[in-house]
Amino acid sequence: MHQISERHSQVQERIARACHHAGRDVGEITLIAVTKTWPPEIVEAALEAGLTDFGENKVQELIAKAPLFPTANWHMIGHLQRNKARQVVAHAREFHALDSLRLANALNRHSELAERVLPCFVQVNVSGEDSKFGLRPPLVDDFMAQLRDLEHLRLIGLMTLASPNVRRVREEFRLLRSIRSRYVHLGCQYLSMGMSGDFEIAIEEGATHVRVGSALFGPRR
Repeated sequence: MHQISERHSQVQERIARACHHAGRDVGEITLIAVTKTWPPEIVEAALEAGLTDFGENKVQELIAKAPLFPTANWHMIGHLQRNKARQVVAHAREFHALDSLRLANALNRHSELAERVLPCFVQVNVSGEDSKFGLRPPLVDDFMAQLRDLEHLRLIGLMTLASPNVRRVREEFRLLRSIRSRYVHLGCQYLSMGMSGDFEIAIEEGATHVRVGSALFGPRR
């Protein structure tokens, strides 16, 4: 508990410095604690340390932890198969990895059945790496147009995973921000980008949601 509280303070200080450098308000940043592979005891300690938003990459971990901590804001941040759309609708406050029309239709259908509207980020592959999910930038316009009739999804932003090449990270985050500018009038106002090693750069380039794991919890188990 003490270690998590200390690391949380350190991460908040890093966020504050990045915001100051970029001339931004700290209140614009949502810190998502990535609890992938960590047990519920760690989530409990993180809540006690003041964290409020938690992210999971895998549905099975989301559905195991979210019911135990209903006051937390749960984010599904990993790639999703259509057959698990119902679980995400049931347990996640926001979905960060929307990257196909078939998945969008499945999420919309289950959201309608659940009588809710699911806030979503569209995932964009700005690095061009074949190993990463997400739409290539030239395909985003058509994809956005196809989503307009899905009444139970609310597009709130774009998400990306930057490349491991530190010399390209800022350029990639800047590209996502540029793409997002085309859809702000549609309510697409947020940017989910930046992790433990690069979230300061992400904030300087406009991130509103940063997904941080190891900087809060140490090396993943």
